Amino acid sequence: MYKRRQALPANLYFCFMEVNDTMINKLASLARLRFNLEEKESIKNDLQKMISFVQKMDEVDTSQVEPLLHICDHRNEWREDTVQGSCSREEALKNAANHNNHFFLVPKVIQK
Repeated sequence: MYKRRQALPANLYFCFMEVNDTMINKLASLARLRFNLEEKESIKNDLQKMISFVQKMDEVDTSQVEPLLHICDHRNEWREDTVQGSCSREEALKNAANHNNHFFLVPKVIQK
């Protein structure tokens, strides 16, 4: 099902797949799908087209192309972690439906 291409360096490994009924049956089983014969043929043709499209990339010289790590050049822009205004405990609990002057009181939702 997989063939190793001899012309590639030892640290690179490309799989050239043969799309056959066994592969379609395995994919269908993994995806919990059922296909009739006509659908299997259609899927087989589509997969083969996709694989051949990706294999076309072997024809392109990518030796001078840097790997794409992120889709855009933006980096995380961190701000300083500074203390900003906040409300007091009394203000936070003022509109609480139920509290004990220190914490919000809520119904128990986890059963043991």
